[in-house]
Amino acid sequence: MLVGEQPGDQEDRQGKPFVGPAGKLLDRALGEAGIDPAEAYVTNAVKHFKFTQAEPRKRRIHKAPTLRETAACGPWLAAELAVVEPELIVVLGATAGKALLGSSFRVTQVRGTVLEEEIHGRAERLVPTVHPSSVLRSDDREAAYRGLVSDLKVAADALS
Repeated sequence: MLVGEQPGDQEDRQGKPFVGPAGKLLDRALGEAGIDPAEAYVTNAVKHFKFTQAEPRKRRIHKAPTLRETAACGPWLAAELAVVEPELIVVLGATAGKALLGSSFRVTQVRGTVLEEEIHGRAERLVPTVHPSSVLRSDDREAAYRGLVSDLKVAADALS
């Protein structure tokens, strides 16, 4: 199971998670790490697209969800976890990490490691990493991409 932050512009328009540029990058990184994207359940911690728009008909720009918005979507994420019963959760970014592990979560401190935590009354294994959109915004995209693939390889190893 892959848990991201919230739908982006393309995801909101198509009604599916990770179908925009970050999703394409994520699919490529999963493949390089040895994880079949078709075998993964993909969702977001926040279920609505929060955005700003400078001008009508211009691209809608992502705006980070608040803790209150993340908490409000918690029951839906909990229900997904209960139904999917994932072998492993890949936590994509800080918002997803805070939604699952609490407000003290820091992706930079635990990325690329296997964590074992109780979430919604169930023991879960998680591998935190950066959100693919952060790779797209990075000044050094190649290094950021290699880091994402490295973290996903940890997830692949945990699944084998």
